[in-house]
Amino acid sequence: MYKRILISIDLSRVNSKVLERGLSLAKAYEASIMLLHVLSPEEEDSPLAIPPNLTEIYPAVGNDYTLETWRQQWQEFEQKGLKTLQNFAQTAASTGVQVEYQQVAGIPGKTICLIAQRWEADLIVIGRRGYTGLMELFLGSVSNYVLHHAQCCVLIVQHTD
Repeated sequence: MYKRILISIDLSRVNSKVLERGLSLAKAYEASIMLLHVLSPEEEDSPLAIPPNLTEIYPAVGNDYTLETWRQQWQEFEQKGLKTLQNFAQTAASTGVQVEYQQVAGIPGKTICLIAQRWEADLIVIGRRGYTGLMELFLGSVSNYVLHHAQCCVLIVQHTD
């Protein structure tokens, strides 16, 4: 039934459950998987999208937050994402599942749907943090976007504390 499963991860706590569900399905259907991490300023612990010039906004701050500081923070964020992908790919490969991975910058929902379509995924496995109300309004809901715009089946793994 499923031959190509895209597993979308971020750097949140729900990751291990998303990987577990995706791997379980991949083994059951003898499917290959793609692990995808979308670098986005919307993600927890990511640097801002555009480095601010804090001296213009808050002159008393001085010039402590520079473009170089921002670049270093973004590079650390990229490395953390890549390391997570590599660890998950190693876990998947050790179970005998054919795996590939990629990390791209973009708008998470749109990017996930686009890559799933290009890769010809049969299923997208994605986590949901459980934001509701104002939190969902301000932070958006990547899983909701993917559910309504993907051209394949979508499995949403709910985060539970």
